[in-house]
Amino acid sequence: MRHTAILFGPLSAGVLATGIICLPAMVPDYDPIRQTVSEIGEVGSPAQMPFTTLLIAVAVCLLVFAWALHDLSRRRGLSPSAAYAVGFMAIPVAGVGVFAFPHPLHNVFGLAELIGYQAPLVLALTWRRETEARRAVSFSWIMTAVVWIAIALNLATLARESALWSVEAPVYGLVQRSLFAAWFIWVAGLGVILAREATLRLRLRLRL
Repeated sequence: MRHTAILFGPLSAGVLATGIICLPAMVPDYDPIRQTVSEIGEVGSPAQMPFTTLLIAVAVCLLVFAWALHDLSRRRGLSPSAAYAVGFMAIPVAGVGVFAFPHPLHNVFGLAELIGYQAPLVLALTWRRETEARRAVSFSWIMTAVVWIAIALNLATLARESALWSVEAPVYGLVQRSLFAAWFIWVAGLGVILAREATLRLRLRLRL
């Protein structure tokens, strides 16, 4: 069960990617290059209910992954802080879906995701002294940089008179998706790394 649960990280990424790619087909004239993901499931959209269901499913996957990460952290004597950050992310992910745009709480939950986006940094910092976790740590440092760059690009929406926004506006759908992609690539990659390490440890024990 523990080995299976850690794979809910990659599963969450796969579920989200599938939904974001497929659901726009339900929305007439939707442009994924220009429009945000939230517009897929906004109030009145034909995809509103499927979009909400999608994000709740992703949130459940993240909770299972967070539980597995917490369990693994405790068994290996590592900080479970990253597990809490991932688990927290499930709340705003579900909230964004339940409170569809333009509900006032939609953007509140969207901003709360900024806390969850720091999970790669939290893991990199709290596991950095563990030699056996060097792959997970190195990967997390790399993805921390990628996530921060994506966050910086997305913050251009706060300065719509800027030169950066004038460049991003026609392709903002892709800019927004870059942030989702970066964070969920980290979740998926971390899940795969930890699952492989767990499998290798199990094989070693069997040989002994």
